[in-house]
Amino acid sequence: MDVDRAEGAPRSDPARVLVVGAGAVGGFYGSLLARQGMRVAVVCRSEAETVARQGFRIHSDALGDWVFQPEQVLQTPSSEPIAPDYLLLTTKVLAGEDRAALIRPALGPRTVIVVLENGIGVEAPLASAFPDHELISALAFVCVSRTGPAEIHHQAYGALTLGCYPHGISPAAERLAAVFRKAGIAVEVTADIVTARWRKAVWNAAFNPASVLGGCVDTARLMANPQTVQLIRRAMAEVCAVAAAAGHPLPPQTVDAMLESTARMPPYRTSMTLDALQGRPLERQAILGAMIEQAQALGVAVPTLETFDALLRLHEPVSSD
Repeated sequence: MDVDRAEGAPRSDPARVLVVGAGAVGGFYGSLLARQGMRVAVVCRSEAETVARQGFRIHSDALGDWVFQPEQVLQTPSSEPIAPDYLLLTTKVLAGEDRAALIRPALGPRTVIVVLENGIGVEAPLASAFPDHELISALAFVCVSRTGPAEIHHQAYGALTLGCYPHGISPAAERLAAVFRKAGIAVEVTADIVTARWRKAVWNAAFNPASVLGGCVDTARLMANPQTVQLIRRAMAEVCAVAAAAGHPLPPQTVDAMLESTARMPPYRTSMTLDALQGRPLERQAILGAMIEQAQALGVAVPTLETFDALLRLHEPVSSD
């Protein structure tokens, strides 16, 4: 692939990718790039030995089964032996974690940073830390989860939306999109990725908290109860109101379309539900907190989102300080 290579790398070589945070999302999308000939290494905070020994075992209801054996399995990010062309960041966005410090050791002079994470404004700290690096923001509309050590189940969807942050389209973004399309993934490349991120937040900020607060239930259970659907609809409408006030108005049919597509998809446990079941920290601040802060700054009332946020705080570890 003819990408701008890191210093010292032959231009005729396949592009190198480092996936930082190779859980379900990172493992799945990294495997698709590897299937198209890219040289993909991964950083695993856990399961590194299992992945190095057997690779990721992936079962996709749409694409079949395969094993993804990364070229290299690391426990911490590194640019050795050659810095990656693309660094795909798929970590959870958690309070107190410095993602810029995490990826800094892996960056070469021309590494393109691809942020595939949940939340509003998650790109800003990275853009500030690395002003000389191209930053691509990406959104995944996918039902994918870990089912065991180094085992990934892709249930449905998989479409990606990506674009340069804060706006624009670049050759690097187009090239990455082309590879994913060859792997069977629908990709939208947009010059307005911030508005696209707000669109995804409409679903995330409603279904993730509701699923946890409803007892860690799946989407089918949520959609089966009319009162719950109305609650979710109110939360979604509040996100749309904040988006509009922030200068990113969404189409009026956004909420209805998302509810209809959720009703059609197979029962799915959200990422926040899976984290809650495993006792892991929740992405409360990234998915809800940052949005509520924007709403308060813009004078937009978001009582449903504030209620979700207050109750989710009860699921966070109690500080011993």
